[in-house]
Amino acid sequence: MDRPYTNLETTKEYVIREFDENIDPIELMWYRDNEDRLVEVLEGSNKEEVSICIKKHQCHRVIKGNDTLKLKIYKL
Repeated sequence: MDRPYTNLETTKEYVIREFDENIDPIELMWYRDNEDRLVEVLEGSNKEEVSICIKKHQCHRVIKGNDTLKLKIYKL
């Protein structure tokens, strides 16, 4: 299965991930990570939330907006 995003940049500290505006919302499934993460919104129409902390094993997902969403995700 293809991932619903494209990794634009990957380092030891973070990954910059982009979700296309034409993505089918059904592809944005609930997910749990094995480590804490800090997610910073770089681009997107709902940029009011500048950063979000997601705790290890906390259920989360991306909600589709009206345009391309670009995130910078730090593993903590």
